[in-house]
Amino acid sequence: MVVCPDIRGRPASIEPEERLEEACSLALAIGIVVAEGFVIPIRDVRPGTLFGEGQIARIGTACEQGDAELVIVDGALSAIQQRNLEERLKRKVIDRTGLILEIFGERAATAEGRLQVELAHLDYQQSRLVRSWTHLERQRGGFGFLGGPGETQIEADRRMIRGRMGRLRKELDQVRRTRALHRERRGKAPWPVIALVGYTNAGKSTLFNRLTGSGVMAEDMLFATLDPTMRAIALPGVEKAILSDTVGFISDLPTQLVAAFRATLEEVTGADLILHVRDIANPASAAQRQEVLGVLAELGVIEGEGGDSRIPILEVWNKSDLLSEERRSELAAAAAGDDSIVILSALTGEGTEPLLKRLGSILTEGAHVHSFVLPASDGQRIAWLHAHGEVLAEDDAGEGEDGPLRKLDVRLTQRELGRFVTL
Repeated sequence: MVVCPDIRGRPASIEPEERLEEACSLALAIGIVVAEGFVIPIRDVRPGTLFGEGQIARIGTACEQGDAELVIVDGALSAIQQRNLEERLKRKVIDRTGLILEIFGERAATAEGRLQVELAHLDYQQSRLVRSWTHLERQRGGFGFLGGPGETQIEADRRMIRGRMGRLRKELDQVRRTRALHRERRGKAPWPVIALVGYTNAGKSTLFNRLTGSGVMAEDMLFATLDPTMRAIALPGVEKAILSDTVGFISDLPTQLVAAFRATLEEVTGADLILHVRDIANPASAAQRQEVLGVLAELGVIEGEGGDSRIPILEVWNKSDLLSEERRSELAAAAAGDDSIVILSALTGEGTEPLLKRLGSILTEGAHVHSFVLPASDGQRIAWLHAHGEVLAEDDAGEGEDGPLRKLDVRLTQRELGRFVTL
């Protein structure tokens, strides 16, 4: 049973019905069968249960009729509210944070991902230990690390969790340092990095597969991708670029996960270009865009009041194949003349060629024309200029000490020029 509380007076970027649909999709993403979902308007928040008596009775009746064993509340529940609702409804109750943590726990594939999820889980559980221990009077004696005399079981468990969290944070700090070194190394390498970002299920992995020809998991479900994946692609005017697929963003992302997944999201901060993939067929697309920009601002990518980005951002309006002809025409008119928007369908491939051209032109924007006179026998360097730059002109330049010379006018970025000079 999925219940979406709509608390009066609390600002929300996404409409309650759309939030309910998203909560149901989150449940489906982890294999839960949803019996029913509904929005419950709340005028006054009850500290002990969140919902009023009549609303709890309504949830209970719906659970009985739908034979539901689990109640998902699409919002934040305190430990006390969760425990009280479980006692009243005689069913397991989890909130939005608990649900997202379950999904992340199931999907994390790399060692780093599992570390991040475990840390977030422990942080979440730490405040909910009261639910596990109703026998708070039980005490455990002992000495040393087993706990001193008079230490309650809940205190011992909290201490164990804090110790484990400390160790996980150290391991994650090491991961973060390793990632920073990798980013620094990539910064010295000649290849630009393009980061795919966007709301969860916007089609990032489908676009990633379309552009790279790889087989990254791409399903019509929330959080299909958790661990960042990187592949090389070729672009017009750019021999090689690194495309990075990242975890999807979501509204009201649990604070535990924002902190835990910072190491993963920091990949975005080292990119040369950000591709913001939007599900343009989703009615909540504008609200989802704001959520993504909010996360980018938290990461320091977008700075200042005006919201200027220190990294170029190209918006990809994806899933155009799901739109009516009329709506597609409207969007095409809206995007006309705006170089920061590309409309495409990652599923059908329509619009990917204009995207690749646009990516190439953005990454070579800082390029200048340079003239080189090289021995005609220096085939390796001449071929390199053809492969990595845009050769505008190539002519004979007379005779040199070692034979005929060739003059080339080539458009190169500062990075490519640096590479050529060191050849």
